[in-house]
Amino acid sequence: QLQLVESGGGLVQPGGSLRLSCAASGSILSIYTMGWYRQAPGKQRELVARITTGGSTEYLDSVKDRFTISRDNVKNMVYLQMISLNPEDTAVYYCNAKFSLRDYWGQGTLVTVSS
Repeated sequence: QLQLVESGGGLVQPGGSLRLSCAASGSILSIYTMGWYRQAPGKQRELVARITTGGSTEYLDSVKDRFTISRDNVKNMVYLQMISLNPEDTAVYYCNAKFSLRDYWGQGTLVTVSS
């Protein structure tokens, strides 16, 4: 069974940067479409970025040109590089893996953007 563990969240000032990491274990990551989702207080969880097994990416409009998703199938890692952060990016960020009917989630990492 695939297990996902996120790290890299924290408190950052507006305009700052963070890199989130998602470590996968228990299965080969290369077969999964990987995504980063986020959920802000009082809001629904939303897809932030996704990367397919072939490396194609898609982004939420509000994070395009600021966030970059990447994967390292050798290290079984997925990353989300975030720049120019603003308070609206404050949320718990979750790593997600999808393959066929399988859908796995990490426990989340909190990103707080505040001065």
